[in-house]
Amino acid sequence: MTHRERMTPIDTAWLRMDRPSNLMVIVGVMVLATPVSIDRLEKTINKRLVTQFRRFGQRVVEALGGPYWEDDLEFTLDNHLVKTTLPRGNQVAELLKLTSSLASEPMDMNRPLWRFHLVENYLGGSAIIVRIHHCIADGIALVGVMMSLTDASADAPEPAIREKRAPRQTESEHLWSALANSLRSMPSGTIKLSGALWAKYIEIAGDPQRLASYRSDGIGYATELAKLLTLPADSPTRFKGGTGLVKRVAWSETIPVDEIKAVGKPLGCSVNDVLLTAVAGALRRYLLAKGDPVDGVEIRAMVPVNLRGASDPHNLGNRFGLVTLSLPVWESNPFARLFEVRRRMIDLRGSYLAPLTLGIFSALGLAPKPLYREALALLSAKASAVMTNVPGPKEPLYLTGAKLSQMMFWVPQAGDIGMGVSILSYANHVQFGLITDAGLVPDPEAITPLFRSEFDNMLYGLLMGEWNESFDIDELATTLKKQRASVRQVSGTL
Repeated sequence: MTHRERMTPIDTAWLRMDRPSNLMVIVGVMVLATPVSIDRLEKTINKRLVTQFRRFGQRVVEALGGPYWEDDLEFTLDNHLVKTTLPRGNQVAELLKLTSSLASEPMDMNRPLWRFHLVENYLGGSAIIVRIHHCIADGIALVGVMMSLTDASADAPEPAIREKRAPRQTESEHLWSALANSLRSMPSGTIKLSGALWAKYIEIAGDPQRLASYRSDGIGYATELAKLLTLPADSPTRFKGGTGLVKRVAWSETIPVDEIKAVGKPLGCSVNDVLLTAVAGALRRYLLAKGDPVDGVEIRAMVPVNLRGASDPHNLGNRFGLVTLSLPVWESNPFARLFEVRRRMIDLRGSYLAPLTLGIFSALGLAPKPLYREALALLSAKASAVMTNVPGPKEPLYLTGAKLSQMMFWVPQAGDIGMGVSILSYANHVQFGLITDAGLVPDPEAITPLFRSEFDNMLYGLLMGEWNESFDIDELATTLKKQRASVRQVSGTL
């Protein structure tokens, strides 16, 4: 008998968010230092992915009352693992071109919503392009899924292949113990919820209709909802506009986490504050290079906030809310920009918006499609980007005996949002990924080098003592003066 289970309302919302001009597909690349055997990769995927997570052997079936997950009785790995090679030329550019093409390609809705592309002979090794639909899981869970395919050493035993797929529950001890370690290593400054907000989130996740009673209780949800609904659109820039069918992806050079901490710690700023300041600076410089105005320009991003707690079920699916963060692109001084970003991040930590948006999307997953589309258009019109920060493992990993030298992913955008910024940490390095709508920004590769350049500006300015203290409050200026000696000591370790 075919196994069926109803899709949760929140996962239904992400399924319905799919549209030709903005696919709800998370796209990632794993670069391996040495060639990978497709036979061994097939065994690894079969044993650690398909047999461990039932969802990867199920397809989506629309039915009266909403979609279901249903076992695909014709499942074959041949439909989900394909081999390809790149044309001659610049291998990095060709890999990004292929990834861009796949990011623009809809998934086959008649099969389980994922696919791996093994790229052979990439820079002397291999690359794997991963595509997984957002309705299966969010970014935090999918990083854990990818980690479950890997080993801590190159000489780990080869997995034995099973002749018959034997689906289990979606829980995996290997995945979730590794994922817990990653969450503990999440960069400081990530938006956190108070204990009271966690309690309310858990109740909302179990019953989205509780939002109505919370609003009447006046605990802050009514205020947050009013703010969200009346929030004006951010500044009109080339990053906003009607989206098309073609996407472009790019990635930056990596930055050592220790260098980021060396900038943030003496200034009382988090790793996240420094990274977001670099994002704002990079976007500013790109607009200036195009001859666009930047005076007064604010670029608002929808930022996912992880809502997976220790008491959350260890399942796949989506467990996050959204907050809005406006980047002060108008600010030319990198240190003034850093402190402004820090102030805004602090303001967000007490916000009810993350659990509120989780409840909204859960409710919309049960709503008629016309109402859902109208609500999505309203929300997406208020931002220019989706921006996410996902922690990866601190130590290098190995896949089928090959060292995983680089990981990157690109976050999907909803509605008419035309840009996604991804920040991923791996092996004590941080990397930026950028995906844009080709009709709005056809050259994201012109932006990604600016992330590192903007960070370097902060680093060099700090080490030379060239920041301007007049823009900050007197108390912080005094603190900075006292810490100049410690800054120079930190610089000696770089």
